[in-house]
Amino acid sequence: MNTEIIRESNNPTAPDIQDILRKLDAVITAKHYSKRTREAYSYWISRFIREHKDKNLKTFSDAEINSFVSRLATKEKVAASSQNQALAALLFLYKNILGLTIQSPENIVRAKKQKKLPAVLSREETAKIFSLLPENDYGLFIRLLYGTGMRLMEGLRLRVQDIDFDKNEITVHCGKGAKDRKTMLPVSLKFSLQKHLENVRSIHEADCKDGFGSVPLPSALAKKYPAAGKTWAWQWVFPQAHRWQNKETGEQGRHHIDPSVIQRTLHEAVLRSGIPKPIGCHTFRHSFATHLLESGYDIRTIQELLGHSDVSTTMVYTHVLNRGGLGVQSPIDRM
Repeated sequence: MNTEIIRESNNPTAPDIQDILRKLDAVITAKHYSKRTREAYSYWISRFIREHKDKNLKTFSDAEINSFVSRLATKEKVAASSQNQALAALLFLYKNILGLTIQSPENIVRAKKQKKLPAVLSREETAKIFSLLPENDYGLFIRLLYGTGMRLMEGLRLRVQDIDFDKNEITVHCGKGAKDRKTMLPVSLKFSLQKHLENVRSIHEADCKDGFGSVPLPSALAKKYPAAGKTWAWQWVFPQAHRWQNKETGEQGRHHIDPSVIQRTLHEAVLRSGIPKPIGCHTFRHSFATHLLESGYDIRTIQELLGHSDVSTTMVYTHVLNRGGLGVQSPIDRM
């Protein structure tokens, strides 16, 4: 997202965008928000200030915010999720950066998302797509998404220490809502994952011999234990093929695989499969939950595996069970 810098205004009360973005960065870091949230908030806040660059934001009420968010819907046809993201960014700006309370916040209108049932693959469709995936770390990763119910970025951010081969479980750190949880390590993928990590370790050891081998760490840990970035436990489970270089320090290391690479790999397999459904990485999470329900697992167990704070979020999968007739057997069929 483009966080365009605003030129200085003649109005002495006009906001200093650079100062605000610096404060935003500091607060978001302190609150341990994700990089994507940081980028999204920076974009919407920058844009809001750009559109009101000659005005004093401290005098604004709910009316200006409503006008901005409504215009996104009426003129730009922005999705409800993006409207709500923009609204969240502006409320964050006023509360956490400017230290102000919005006048009449109850008047701010939140966009309502259309309730759509998630696309779910049958077990046969899932197997067909898997048969078309490459036999490499990309294919293994996509299989792991289905086998664990993880979100795309949760899987990419896995560290070596998050996988417990003895207990057959995976710890998912800082999922959506900054919550940690545990999910299963599929037994059918265990051997492939172990072989994969042997290869990753060889690459890591070679990097260390070359004087590199460091990975980014959570901010608090990086300050307390800066050398931990080179330890095996903190390495990415799915690292990029090439080292990145910090242009300022010259330091080199590896980040995790870029999500676009996984998405492209899946897209190619889906095209070849001929399955006429809107299929993305998140489809495997939906299919994971639905197939567990079909197998008789209770909704609370599935809620914990998915990391949903509210069971009502998990309940949507009861509406997509592949049983026909709304999942109810007619009494005549029992005669």
